[in-house]
Amino acid sequence: MVSITLPDGSVKQFEGPVTGADVAASIGAGLAKAALAIKVNGDVKDLASTITADSRIEIVTTKHPDALELLRHDAAHVLAEAAKELYPDVQVTFGPATETGFYYDFARDEPFTPEDLEKLEARMREIVERNETITRDVWSRDQAVAYFESIGEKYKAEHIGNIPADEDISVYTQGAFTDLCTGPHLPSTGKLGKAFKLLRVSGAYWRGDANNDQLQRVYGTAFATKEELEAYLLQVEEAEKRDHRRIGREMDLFHIQEEAVGSVFWHPKGWTLYRAVEAYMRRKLDAAGYVEVKTPQLIDRALWEASGHWEKFRENMFTVDSQDDRVLAIKPMNCPGHVQIFRQGLTSYRQLPIRMAEFGACHRYEPSGALHGIMRVRAFTQDDAHIFCTEDQITDETIRFCALLQGIYKDFGFTEVKVKFSDRPEVRAGDDAIWDRAEGALKDAVEAAGLPYTLNPGEGAFYGPKLEFVLRDAIGRDWQCGTLQVDFVLPQRLDASYIGEDSQKHRPVMLHRAILGSFERFLGILIEQYAGKFPLWLSPVQVVVATITNEADPYAEEVAATLKAAGIRVETDLRNEKINYKVREHSLAKVPVLLVVGRREAEERKVAIRRLGGDKQEVLALEDALHRLKEETQPPA
Repeated sequence: MVSITLPDGSVKQFEGPVTGADVAASIGAGLAKAALAIKVNGDVKDLASTITADSRIEIVTTKHPDALELLRHDAAHVLAEAAKELYPDVQVTFGPATETGFYYDFARDEPFTPEDLEKLEARMREIVERNETITRDVWSRDQAVAYFESIGEKYKAEHIGNIPADEDISVYTQGAFTDLCTGPHLPSTGKLGKAFKLLRVSGAYWRGDANNDQLQRVYGTAFATKEELEAYLLQVEEAEKRDHRRIGREMDLFHIQEEAVGSVFWHPKGWTLYRAVEAYMRRKLDAAGYVEVKTPQLIDRALWEASGHWEKFRENMFTVDSQDDRVLAIKPMNCPGHVQIFRQGLTSYRQLPIRMAEFGACHRYEPSGALHGIMRVRAFTQDDAHIFCTEDQITDETIRFCALLQGIYKDFGFTEVKVKFSDRPEVRAGDDAIWDRAEGALKDAVEAAGLPYTLNPGEGAFYGPKLEFVLRDAIGRDWQCGTLQVDFVLPQRLDASYIGEDSQKHRPVMLHRAILGSFERFLGILIEQYAGKFPLWLSPVQVVVATITNEADPYAEEVAATLKAAGIRVETDLRNEKINYKVREHSLAKVPVLLVVGRREAEERKVAIRRLGGDKQEVLALEDALHRLKEETQPPA
């Protein structure tokens, strides 16, 4: 007898072993038809899987949270089958589901063209129409190697050959196509539906190693419904319009070039935006009781060894050999330096918490293939801070930090923020007892802050658990920016202490925290959030004074000087061009306010105000316009 417990708590009894399809059918014909897979005691399995012991079961349909990954995984296999049918010489390697879709890597002499993608997608739809049954078999390793070698799939054979000889190999067959896969899969290709689309082709390397053969990676996406697919494609289209690299060029904000891979050349307007964000953050930190510090760029490897970063992070660090035979590392993070400042002199418990902030310039080696505009770089500045406190102060400091972070995000226009709790990773410093304390303290703190959170297992830092703050932008994309980490390990490794109420030395707790993450990445997010049309307080150029006639040039310069004296970022456009041309050009440059002046405005000491995105203008006396613009350009309090 096998007892099956369903999500509603009801129990079904079966005489003996039962498949997932049998369980679904026993509940109802509609569910049996909609079933894609089963979830057995938390693990998703094929619908045909046999259940031999009492278990908790969920039937996975398109509405189930695990369905999307399953659909995308199968879409990758249908893509591979289509490629083999259309281009028999192609070799298939691997094709997983991703967060936004799926891809498959192929070895082929001829490059895939946009026309090829259209053919592949059309053949995928044919395969879905065929509704081919998908079956699983288990082979020995040598049997699997022999099969894939016999059909010319050298990459599959090579991969399987590295698996231990006594390990069984799982393969799935649909139609005439057999592929290596651990599963699970849909019961048939027809269950995939047709809400999928191939998007693009890029280069890849076998096993991700640049020394290996180059492959072609075909990307696609898939959803449960056509409506979801169309909504995603609209988001992708909007994201392309908002791409920070394109807008950065159009607005003359920054550039990146090969001679400084992964580093940003900030142009005057871009640096103005950067400084506006930095000045805002500095004001917020000052008001929140932080003290600002600055630590060295080059630090001897001995400190990184003592902190544990050399062991865990060495491959991402840039190093320099000095003439006195010392190895120096360009700092990839600021925390060990902040501990060194804390250690100078004696600190009393009465001085805690100490909130130590730094806009720290850091460098980390990122593979060139991972770099992306200013979103993923090698040289960046963190809005980094570390709070040295007692264990009893963790909750209060967490509540304060969460309130600060939420207020800052709101000021930048982000109102949807999710929290993830990331616990201990497999590779970590400190024993389980320390991790138990750290995780318990952080959970208590985030719950006291009143913030709902989801678990993100195994994604903590190597020295402590962390909260990850994920903000949602104007087109529905999620960005992980802020973090808060509880660290009992680093103060111990670097011998930080304070004098307690008992006059004895105690270890402080170290809270690592960031809000923006890195300035470069956050500015990239801001550019895409606003599509370059920044709020007035952030705009690199807040006002342009444009003339209708050269007779108004002196007055335009006077207006600009008056605005500049009031702290407004202003430029003049005195070119001998028609005003409609000037208006159109500054609109494309996303200047938020245009003050138009001609002979009449000069005589009456007025300005005509045009707003970005508006087709009307308002005529005001210069003094009134100045008063209004001075108020509107003020950063959030």
